[in-house]
Amino acid sequence: MKKVFALSVSVLLVANLLTVCANDQEKDPYMTRSFPASSVKSIEAVTSGGSLTVSGNAGSEAIVEVYASRSGWSDEKIKQALDENYTLDIRIEGDKLSAVAKQKKSITDWNRQGVSISFKITVPQQVDSKLQTSGGSIRINDISGSHNFTTSGGSLSVENASGNIVGRTSGGSITVTDSKDNIDLTTSGGSITAKDCSGKIKLATSGGSIRMSNLSGSINAATSGGSITANDVEGTLKTGTSGGSVNLDDISGNLDAHTSGGSMNVEMVSVNEYVKLSNSGNLKLILPSGKGYDLKVKANKIETSGLKDFRGNVETRSLEGTVGSGGPKINVNCSQRASLSFE
Repeated sequence: MKKVFALSVSVLLVANLLTVCANDQEKDPYMTRSFPASSVKSIEAVTSGGSLTVSGNAGSEAIVEVYASRSGWSDEKIKQALDENYTLDIRIEGDKLSAVAKQKKSITDWNRQGVSISFKITVPQQVDSKLQTSGGSIRINDISGSHNFTTSGGSLSVENASGNIVGRTSGGSITVTDSKDNIDLTTSGGSITAKDCSGKIKLATSGGSIRMSNLSGSINAATSGGSITANDVEGTLKTGTSGGSVNLDDISGNLDAHTSGGSMNVEMVSVNEYVKLSNSGNLKLILPSGKGYDLKVKANKIETSGLKDFRGNVETRSLEGTVGSGGPKINVNCSQRASLSFE
């Protein structure tokens, strides 16, 4: 009974904190500071109970807006809690803009003393950033440079960003769109959506699905607990899941995909050097017709459609040989039925 009660209290606290974070920027800023934009080359922002937003569309001034809120509290009560329990440190040192919210002392009763403090920072497009929050989401947009950001309790959003992008969350989803170069994003408890991106892309989640569309470059996407869906991907795609299905459409280049817990459907528009597929369910692979391939297929049952100019061995559970004069290596290992079509 005590465990159930403790769990209920934890859930209520998390729900309350998320509600507070969502409402952080519905009010006017608690504080606004501005600095010459030309003097800002990097950012460091830290808060323990709110969200962080960094936008790279500043004019002549870099602006830091501070939002402080708590559901059901008046502005006077919020200000009192800030004065008594928090320190806000916003300044420029050299070419680094620093925005830090920290507790003056340990808060033992968040319901009576805690306040959500969020930063919305507008800077020049070309900057580096280091961002950290324990209780809110992080969003970066319209920015380039080296960016490293971490949250323990919120989502990550990356839009129109370039450079070296590294983000981690332990409790939220990830969305990345219109971004490029080096992208490395990881979550332990949410889904991932990537769209209209290019470069070297690494996406990982332990507890959600992955959706990809219009990506190009070298892509590595893995999940331990969800499905994988992709369409219009060009380059080299390595992807896998331990607990869901895999559906890949309009794939061009090289592909290495696996699943231990579901079916697999793959449509290749073109193949560069290889296609390597492995799964524990039914598998369907569509390859362009009129091309040469080196085939090696193993399954409980193999079905083919449009297979022409083939030389090799065909059995119920294995198929190995060449199509035409040979070409990219197609390696399929399937525990159930494998369907191979040439269209």
